[in-house]
Amino acid sequence: MTSLKQHLHHKLTEEFCPIHLSVIDDSHKHAGHAGAPDGGDSHFTVIIAAKAFDGLGRVDRQRAVTNILQPEFTNTNLHALSLKVYTPEEWVQKTKLS
Repeated sequence: MTSLKQHLHHKLTEEFCPIHLSVIDDSHKHAGHAGAPDGGDSHFTVIIAAKAFDGLGRVDRQRAVTNILQPEFTNTNLHALSLKVYTPEEWVQKTKLS
């Protein structure tokens, strides 16, 4: 059985061909909160850098990711996403500074 984390990773890879992608399950941080289902697989942080985001502002990048994952909000336990979305150039600059 594929976890939701694996499913999100696969779907985002297929859609955006990122140079970097991290999907982090933060569900344990929200256990017991309203909207947090038992069993987790509900709250994720996505860090993604892809050429597809060149020329787009921050909100449009986030919207692109959210639009791709919209079915998961309806058909799975996905409740919340924290998104960090970069162009490849921004990602290279960010990783050089780290």
